[in-house]
Amino acid sequence: MHRSIYCWCLPWMGFAYLMASTNLRAGVNYEEAPIHYSRTTPENRVSRLQQRLSVREIELEFEAPHGYLSSVLKELQIPVSSQVLVFSKTSLQKDLIGPRTPRALYFNEEVHLGYVDHGVIELAVTDPRLGMVFYTLEQSADQPPSFQQRTNSCLTCHSTGRTRNVPGLQVRSVFPSAEGEPVIAAGSFLSTHASPIAQRWGGWYVTGTHGAQAHLGNLTLTEKRKPKTIDNTAGQNLVDLTGRFDAQRYLSPHSDVVALMVLEHQADTLNALTQASFDVREALHQSENPSSLTEASPADDTLEKRINRAAESVAKSLLFAGEAVLTEPVRGTSSFAAEFCVHGPRDRQGRSLREFDLHTRMFRYPCSYLIYSPAFRQLPLELKQGVYRHLNSALSAPTPIVQDARLTPEVRGAIAEILRDTIPEFAELWKARPQP
Repeated sequence: MHRSIYCWCLPWMGFAYLMASTNLRAGVNYEEAPIHYSRTTPENRVSRLQQRLSVREIELEFEAPHGYLSSVLKELQIPVSSQVLVFSKTSLQKDLIGPRTPRALYFNEEVHLGYVDHGVIELAVTDPRLGMVFYTLEQSADQPPSFQQRTNSCLTCHSTGRTRNVPGLQVRSVFPSAEGEPVIAAGSFLSTHASPIAQRWGGWYVTGTHGAQAHLGNLTLTEKRKPKTIDNTAGQNLVDLTGRFDAQRYLSPHSDVVALMVLEHQADTLNALTQASFDVREALHQSENPSSLTEASPADDTLEKRINRAAESVAKSLLFAGEAVLTEPVRGTSSFAAEFCVHGPRDRQGRSLREFDLHTRMFRYPCSYLIYSPAFRQLPLELKQGVYRHLNSALSAPTPIVQDARLTPEVRGAIAEILRDTIPEFAELWKARPQP
């Protein structure tokens, strides 16, 4: 059942988990104080699951043909409905991946899991101190299951500007050949909530309806170059992938368009949280240890300025800054949207940040549900308070920091009410705000 791979880089491009490098790069050197990425013991959902396995508090069940997949999803509370399928050969398990054998990806707000038939299970999990941490699980019934952390020493990939220069996630859109090989000469795109629909999902299967909003999903190129015009008519508004691969070898026949949209937002926003956390923690460390300042540090870049800059960046990500406009309704094919809406706190009127719009934008109340996530809750206190201040201003000021015609005074007011009812710290700041 299992297949070992000898280099544990996880570039995944279609869903890339890129590890850190200590080479020259912009941003925080997180191998040094105060992060110490490779030398710090992780404390996250996967590490805690491994601890429970080690003391035999629980057992994972191995079931053909998926091995430990169903059992791991259950223990980590990752819904099967989150499944999306990528068929481009953009993983080191690429020999096992193609249009007939796509890689299945599953996620919740903390853990992202990749499954390849006859391959290893790959995981990326948010960690309060380290940002994104990476693991693999061998698919073998002949040995006890063990999540193995993969660090810099065994990886050839590193964080890039595409992950905001932190250990992070990418959702990539490529132009795949009929075999699933990315056509490098055709280029590629990074997909976030701000990306035009026309550039999204190349190398992915996509199920759902979206009207005339064309995308690159379900497409393969017949030649190893980008055509002057792309006719992907046959790949649009698919609700059934029958005939493209053996769906019985997967937990679900869907690659839900709504799940893909949520994944894109989540990947980039988690990167934004990690980037801001690392920067503020470094700033706090340098303020307490002036000798740690480098020559590259601007003389006037004060602690207050760095915290404010990081907080504003997070606030903009949470408010879906630059979000692409939907021109027609989007509908998925699985139960993902219905299940996603159930979770998360609600205000006294029963409203939630997880309610979808899917007509002109993704969510009805465009402030990210990730504000309730462990990744946000465990940000440095100074940073978190700064984010609340920026949100407070953005939701009450005449000119908000996010310019979007869809962010009307009524919508901003509703978001503020939801946050006041569900986050006590925000409610206290709201009470103390200057009155118009």
